[in-house]
Order: sequence, then C-alpha cells, then structure tokens
Amino acid sequence: MSKIVLTVDDSRTMRDMLRLALTDASFTVVQAVDGVHGLEVLNDSSPDVIITDINMPNMDGFGFIEGVRRSQRHGAVPILVLTTESDQDKKLRARSAGATGWIVKPFDPIKLIDAVRRVAA
Repeated sequence: MSKIVLTVDDSRTMRDMLRLALTDASFTVVQAVDGVHGLEVLNDSSPDVIITDINMPNMDGFGFIEGVRRSQRHGAVPILVLTTESDQDKKLRARSAGATGWIVKPFDPIKLIDAVRRVAA
C-alpha cells in the first residue's frame, strides 16, 4: 500500500507541483490550502508524512505544526517544511514547533522524494 502525504500550501501551483512529483513516486496525496484546512483534513486522514508551507493565510505553518504536535493521533507524523524562507530564526522556530526537516522552494523533485522516503521509513 502506498504511503500518504498531506501537503499544506496556499499556492495552487505549488500544490499541483507537489501532487505531480509525489504521485509520480507512487505516493497518495491529500491536500489542504492552509493550516486551518490542514488540521480539518487530518481528522479524516492518516498521513505518513506532512509537507507544509510557512507563509499562509488563516493559520501559518508554525501554528499548523504546533496543532499537529498536540494531536494524540498525528503527533508523531514527520513534518517537512517547504518554504521560500531560508532565515535561520524561522528554521529554529519550526524545529522547536516540531518540524522534522526544512526544504527551500523551488524544490528539486528528486531531493524532495528522497526526503519524504527518508522520514516515512
């Protein structure tokens, strides 16, 4: 059975690029448009890995990561941050919120898939 990846990004283009890269690598993809929607989607799915943006409306990636980490059901799911941000303070903030890894956009699909496979193992 294929692994499930939840992607959380307010950009439709980025969601489409992620879906294409991940489905080509035989992952099942579930998507959300922001942190609030991501937490709603989590109620009905059990992803093996989560990929989230940081800068989003309604609830940013930091709030989303903290929400996931508070969940008994999903608290241990690996979370990769995929963002245009490369600021060290934001990386530290994401790590302290519970992020597993950090990937800067634009992403290399091969490196992204490798990272997802590594944390999903």
